[in-house]
Amino acid sequence: QLQLVESGGGLVQPGGSLRLSCAASGVTLRTATIGWFRQAPGKEREAVSCIDGRGGRGVATDYPDSVKGRFTISREDAKSTVYLQMNNLKPEDTATYYCTASGGSCVSTAANYGAWGQGTVVAVSS
Repeated sequence: QLQLVESGGGLVQPGGSLRLSCAASGVTLRTATIGWFRQAPGKEREAVSCIDGRGGRGVATDYPDSVKGRFTISREDAKSTVYLQMNNLKPEDTATYYCTASGGSCVSTAANYGAWGQGTVVAVSS
């Protein structure tokens, strides 16, 4: 059974960094597509980044322009974990961050994914 567990969130000052982790079980991480989404209070869930594992390639995609150059997705197959390194954090990055998995390509629509973790909260504030 697929399970995803996020961790690494917290309170950080603007300009700070966090690394989120998504520990996956019940799936072969090397060939899975893992996405990171975020949801701020009162807003829709938004795609942040994704790594397409089909064929074992690990091709990364970042979605909003606001995170490009600041967020980096990576995976460590030996630990069955996908990371989201977030640098130069801004107050608008405040949200609950979720990871999700599929066997298809990276897509930015949350409804296309079936399995989700419980989320980890990131708060950026001075």
